[in-house]
Amino acid sequence: MLRLLIAICFIGPINKAAWLIGTWESQTSKGIIYESWKRESSKELSGKSYMLKGKDTLIFETIRLIADQHQLYYIPTVKNQNNGQPVRFALKKTSDNQLVFENSEHDFPQIITYRKLDADSLIAEISGMVDGRLRKEIFPMRKVQ
Repeated sequence: MLRLLIAICFIGPINKAAWLIGTWESQTSKGIIYESWKRESSKELSGKSYMLKGKDTLIFETIRLIADQHQLYYIPTVKNQNNGQPVRFALKKTSDNQLVFENSEHDFPQIITYRKLDADSLIAEISGMVDGRLRKEIFPMRKVQ
């Protein structure tokens, strides 16, 4: 019984994020950005953000979504940022269609939000304070796989 309760604590948050699984695309001024998610285990999803340039895939971010110690963490590693080290954002708010992760100590962003609009579209948003001003970047995405 105790194992079942522990498993529910870990699996529950990951299942709330299962709607991320698949490949999403966003049209930006720099071209099409893709974000792909897959399930690694009952406690982890992994993702990557990338662009296609000719026959090359340019990965600029890898992401781990991990259930750890009764908490869900969004852990991106971004090329040429934070000395290539991962940064941990804790889940602060969740619902059936929204995930909000925060790290108030990070320079930018401090908040990462995914909001599901329907089965094939979502909005990813990064936001936070920069030089005393609120900065937001919004990425409307549609599911392509």
